[in-house]
Amino acid sequence: MAKQIERHNIDDTLYVYLQDNSKKWYCRFVVFGKWYAKATKETDKDKAIAKAHRIKLEYEVKIETNTLYTSKRFNDVAEIAIQNMQSEMIHGGGKVIYKDYIGALRKYHIPYFDRTYITSIDQEKILAFEGWRIETAGKVPAKSTILTHNAALQMVFKEAIDKKWMLPVQVPILSNKGVAGQRRASFSKEEYERVFDAIIRLEQNSRKEKTRQIRELLLSYIEFAVHTGIRPGTEMEGITWADIHMHRDGHNVVFFVTITKGKTTKYTGTREIVCRDEIFGCIDELRERFPDRKPSDLLFRLADGSTTKELGKAFDKAVSDTGLKNSAHGVRTLYSLRHSYITWALMGGDVGMEVLAKQCGTSVQMIEQHYSHVIPKMFTKELSGVDIGGGKSPKKKEQSPKAKAKNEARLTTKFREWEVEVKRRGCV
Repeated sequence: MAKQIERHNIDDTLYVYLQDNSKKWYCRFVVFGKWYAKATKETDKDKAIAKAHRIKLEYEVKIETNTLYTSKRFNDVAEIAIQNMQSEMIHGGGKVIYKDYIGALRKYHIPYFDRTYITSIDQEKILAFEGWRIETAGKVPAKSTILTHNAALQMVFKEAIDKKWMLPVQVPILSNKGVAGQRRASFSKEEYERVFDAIIRLEQNSRKEKTRQIRELLLSYIEFAVHTGIRPGTEMEGITWADIHMHRDGHNVVFFVTITKGKTTKYTGTREIVCRDEIFGCIDELRERFPDRKPSDLLFRLADGSTTKELGKAFDKAVSDTGLKNSAHGVRTLYSLRHSYITWALMGGDVGMEVLAKQCGTSVQMIEQHYSHVIPKMFTKELSGVDIGGGKSPKKKEQSPKAKAKNEARLTTKFREWEVEVKRRGCV
């Protein structure tokens, strides 16, 4: 530790001094009751005294004009910003996207800027960071990713400004140039059937019982996702039996799902999903699998009531086995089921984009941005003058009147029993 070897008092509030590790004089002074120390960068004592007077005067002006700041290292400020975001999320006031901000800061900004003083981060350093980010990620980030990173960085700068560790004019301009939003990887209906069959084969060939149960659950999971458009992950995994509702008219029934957790519920509240009629078989199988279900039980769980994080891994194996893992528009994941739902709905031409946006908890702008390749096909007849069915699914084979009546009677009885179940146990 450096020791003071010489000192010259100018007055009771200001003095200059030398340390054993430098030939240049330092000054120490008090302004409004607080002591500060600064380097004069002068080796001559008289020049150091004159410089000390100026430094003290500058601090007096900055304090009076509320522009005094003491710079901090970037990583220190970033950690404070992260702690504040985490605190807001814990107490219900934070944004869901704060998790993405924190992830970006920890993966990119803190490793790169680290001990750099936040006031020294200028345009040149930002440009250098952008180059390093491309090299680290191995690609040019998407524009949406860059916007998220910029917002995260702005949270750090805001913290520094609030704490008077930097001035607003010192915040550098952040670039938002990136790769534009691209098509989302989805499945055609034929491809989806191939994946479904592959999972059935995997289930049948499972060596361990738990593995078989995971693959069995995966079949229900993907059926539910592709026929509702619900986001795989938090939205899907937060669904309970109490969230499924039914409305019956004779043998006809419509199922609804209430989404209470997920990406958008914090801002839009819960939303009601209308399920396609193909969802009936999935719900029927889940009911049989869990005869002792309670309203609060999660829908997607294993036989022992536990949840699993292995569905994504099991799905990856199935799509890899069928050669469908990679597509021209990216790697297919569980999330591709949601993209498939939206694509199929647009191709069918019966659902408008505004209705579809509300159903999926997104915006018309997002649908237009990521599904623009589908939108012209919605208007095939209008654009071509030829009616080729609009991409709708072929009509089901007509049943005989007797078979139809028998099936309707069976469904009426089944759904009436389900309504009794709802009243008895509080869920379907």
